[in-house]
Formats: sequence, C-alpha cells, structure tokens
Amino acid sequence: MSNPSFRFKQFTVWHDRCAMKVGTDGVLLGAWCDVRDAARVLDVGAGTGLVSLQIAQRSPQALIASVEIDTDAADQAEENVRRSPWAGRITVFCCDFATFMPDTTFDLIVSNPPYFMDNLKCPDGRRNTARHTDTLDYGLLLRRASSLLTACGHLDIIIPAEAEQVVRRLAGSYKFHLRRLTRIYTKPGKPCRRLHFYLSLTEKHIVEH
Repeated sequence: MSNPSFRFKQFTVWHDRCAMKVGTDGVLLGAWCDVRDAARVLDVGAGTGLVSLQIAQRSPQALIASVEIDTDAADQAEENVRRSPWAGRITVFCCDFATFMPDTTFDLIVSNPPYFMDNLKCPDGRRNTARHTDTLDYGLLLRRASSLLTACGHLDIIIPAEAEQVVRRLAGSYKFHLRRLTRIYTKPGKPCRRLHFYLSLTEKHIVEH
C-alpha cells in the first residue's frame, strides 16, 4: 500500500483521496515555473494542491487560485493548504476550468494537465479525469489561459514529449510565444519523456535546455 502522504521540508501533501498521487511531474513543475513578479497565480488541475504549495513557498507575495474539478481531490487540496504555512494565500475552487470565471487576471498560470489523448481508459472514472484530456484538453487550456493572463503574464506547463507538436501548433493559434523549453530525460541514452513549456503573449528569444 502506498504512503498516504508525501513530506516536504516545510509542508506535507496528503494524497490518499486523490486519483493522481504526488509525482515527479508536479514536483518538477512547482520547482521550475518562473514565479518572479507573479503576484497572482492560477493553478489549473491542482490535484493535491502540490504545485500551489510549492509556489507559495517560493514566492512570498503570490496569491494563488487553485482550480480542481474532482470533489475529493479539491477537498484534500483544501485540507493540505489549511495545514500549510500559506493557508491565507491559496484559495481552492472545485469547478470545471472551462466555466471558471475569476474576477482578476493572472501573472502566471501553471498546469500539470491530463496527458493521455488517445490511450485506452481504465475502469476508474476519477483516474480517467485526472489522466485523460477529455475534460481539460490542450486547446481548452491554451485558449482560456490566453484570455486570463495579464499582458506580461506567462503559462508554464509540463507535458509528455509526444504532445510537443500539438502544443506548439495550438500555442501559435492562441498567439503564444515559446520563451523557454526544457526537455526532461529520465535515463541517459533514452528518449525525452517530458517537456516543460514556458509560453507568453510577448515575443522573446527561446531558450532550450
């Protein structure tokens, strides 16, 4: 049986009621996303609240909205936030990102979105929601992010390598510019498995790692 919680230096994330547990992708995104000058942050598909908590730890000035469609996950994210040192700066919303209507724009939007586009599904409906793009596809994420970002804001996402061309095409459709691309290799000599995209609505030279 897996451990029901994951301990970080300054906080603990409980994930026993979440379809998707704490994993490498979320930890990487929370550590790598650019939080400089990010006063207002939106975490899309927040799951356990892990990325929101990492951002709160890294950015003392940030106010964070965490959107999660699954009720159990949203409840657990709210509990994780409440037990953390940053409960006053993170608000969890249990809702569909497609209909989320905030009263502000954001300097930073982050997402570790569902990553399976065409794969066979498992019998667990909640796990399918967390893993498959039916309820949060890349087009929806990019379209809504383009309207919710400030003029100088940016979108940071982590995706499977096989989705690179899809995301590049959609990003161009919604006037995003690729500012930074990090390729993640899990083993030496093996193909790239994950990509970290830093996208903004302002054009600058790309930096690739």
